[in-house]
Order: sequence, then structure tokens, then C-alpha cells
Amino acid sequence: MISAVIFDLDGTLVETEELKALSYARAAAELRGGDVREQEVLEAYGDLVGLSREEVATALVERFGLEAAATERMAEFGVKEPWEAYVQVRLQVYENLLADPDLLLKQRYPHNIKLLHHLREEGYRMTLATMSHRYQVRHVLDVLGLSYAFELVVTRDDVKRGKPDPEIDLLISDKLGVPPKEFLVIEDSPAGVGAALAADMAVVAVTTELTRPKFRESNILDSRWVVEDPETLTEVVYRRIEAAQGEGG
Repeated sequence: MISAVIFDLDGTLVETEELKALSYARAAAELRGGDVREQEVLEAYGDLVGLSREEVATALVERFGLEAAATERMAEFGVKEPWEAYVQVRLQVYENLLADPDLLLKQRYPHNIKLLHHLREEGYRMTLATMSHRYQVRHVLDVLGLSYAFELVVTRDDVKRGKPDPEIDLLISDKLGVPPKEFLVIEDSPAGVGAALAADMAVVAVTTELTRPKFRESNILDSRWVVEDPETLTEVVYRRIEAAQGEGG
């Protein structure tokens, strides 16, 4: 049976993945000037959603030839690798975007947040697992009015390995003292779904414009549990909970 739920944050409760993508794109354009088009970076980011910051930045540095320009900025930020300098430029852009509460509120996903409230009211233990930093998570949850909503919040600051490694989901299982089989995970990205499956947890993918193509191209998750229309999310989630009972998990 399902007794606890893990929500992802970025791309699931709020479309910060879109803002992250934009920050990577603008940072690349800043480093390379007119040699890099923002739209090209946005499209490339769609293949990397859910991976660790180092993995995303390294892939984009290589793909768009940012190494030389990023190397010139290393001393400015006191870092040792080009990808780290690129990340620092990206963070400056991202922090400015996050600082606008009106923008964040426009980026929230009402259907997913409504589901969160329903599950919480029904007595499921609610948790959050995100590859964002804790200070960013606190800010976003405050703006969304969800600071009270989770019994446990685990961030990238609490783990060594990012999704699709299951470390973050298994850490929640351990901290709550709830077996992995009793968790339902709500995710938007293939990496997040991969982490949940590796942790032996039930999962429903609620896709976004960024992540939908990857789910259509792959068989990472049974199509019954992949949501493309947010209007159907609640129905799919309760069917997944019922199916887990039938599986004895």
C-alpha cells in the first residue's frame, strides 16, 4: 500500500525548470556573445532536465564550445573548472529570475499543487525531493505558500549523487522509516523517474513541454503512468495507488 508521497519541485510544482533553462541559455549567450543562440541552448537543455548541475553544465560547455570563454572567468569566481565558471554566470541570471515573486507565481502548476493538497488532507505523509539548493527551495516554497505542506524536504545539499541515482529518494525513505514500496513519487523528468524506479518506488510522471518529448521517445515508464494532460493527473495518481495495492506494495 502507498502511505507516503514524494513530490519533485522544479518542473512539477512550479516551472522553474523553464527558468533554469533560460538562465543556462542567457549565460551561454553572455559567454559567447552572438555565437550562441538562446533557443539552441533551450532545446539542448530539454535533453538534460533532472541531471546534476555539473552534468548539465559540462554537457552544455562541450556542446556549445564555451570552454575558452568560461576559462577566462574562472579567476573571477574563484573556481577551478570551466563548467563551474559557467554555472556561476548562470546562477546570477537565475537568482534574478527567482527574486521576482510574481514571475514564480505565474510559473506554478495549479493541478499538481491541488493534488498535493488532496493527498495531504487524506493523510498521506508528504515529502519533497529536489535537486535545487535548500535556500532556493525555501524561497520558492514561501512564495508558493507551501512552506507548511511537507513533513520532510530533502535537497541537493543533503546528497552526494543526483537523480537518476536513487540516493535522494532512499534518504527520504530512511528518514521517515517508511519502506520504498510504500512511496508514490510525482516527477516530471526522465531522470527523476529513473531515480524513483531505481529506489523501487511507484511513480507517476506529469510531463512538461521540456520533458514530454523524452518520455515519448523512451519506454522508461509504463505509459499508463505518464500524464500529458494535467486535467487527468489526479485520476492517474489514484489509479496508480490502487495498482500498488494490487501489487502488494
